[in-house]
Amino acid sequence: MQIKIEMLRCFVAVARTGNLSDAAEVLGRTPSALSMMLKQLEENLGQSLFETDRKNRLSALGSFVLEQAERELYQFDGMVQDIVNFAKAKSGKVRLAAVPSVANTIMPEVIARFLSMRPDVHIELRDMDSASILRELAKDRLDLGIASTQGHATSFHTQTLFSDRFGILCHKSSNLLLKDQDLSWEDLKGERLIANNLSQSIQVSACQRLHAESGLKVHNITSLIAMIRNKVGITILPETSAQILNTNEISFVPLPGAGFQREIELIRKSETPSSPAAEELERTILTFIQDRK
Repeated sequence: MQIKIEMLRCFVAVARTGNLSDAAEVLGRTPSALSMMLKQLEENLGQSLFETDRKNRLSALGSFVLEQAERELYQFDGMVQDIVNFAKAKSGKVRLAAVPSVANTIMPEVIARFLSMRPDVHIELRDMDSASILRELAKDRLDLGIASTQGHATSFHTQTLFSDRFGILCHKSSNLLLKDQDLSWEDLKGERLIANNLSQSIQVSACQRLHAESGLKVHNITSLIAMIRNKVGITILPETSAQILNTNEISFVPLPGAGFQREIELIRKSETPSSPAAEELERTILTFIQDRK
């Protein structure tokens, strides 16, 4: 018969309490059951663990076994707790990436809500463009992504969170604000367009012509905002990008026409199982978005 973890747990309880009755109460077992377990342990070792039948004084072997058993039980119980915490999403790590506008406007509240329920889960949040998020997910460097796939993510599980309409970001002194709902693509011809990766994705001939004539392209949204604030030109961005502006110098005007928007989706690899913590964060994101509607 092999030495089992419960034999060691029984022995430690008896050694620390000094008798079978108190040890049985600690472990929720009967004294006779503990006595039988101790006997099996001693038979395995071939020597007695106690100097007397009263179990109140350890033999030399007993002292050695107590030291080793307590260390083993500490490690074993810690391992079991880690497994339980992971299974119940109380621990673990979630790697998440979101497009900058979502990372700045939505994720702070989502993460605050999640950590209030799961304070011991480690979250790694990065902001990057949609194409980079898809690449990182494909390489298993992320657990979840929040981006726009534009229908090009066949190997991923996607769930639409919300629609994000495109509009023009311009300085508050711009004459475009006088047009408001009557704004047309023709009105933009006299403006310097600052191109960016998102605006180039709009497949409208008038918009594509503006990009072809643009002599300036800026990739970073902070730099884009600085350009507009200094009246260098206008740019086209989704509305959530405008929501992160901490200035009253810049205004958002919806694009002429209708239907110019991107779909923001929650994305993960289809064939890769999610950890319990990642699943819980995914549920928190979906619940948060639903609460906002």
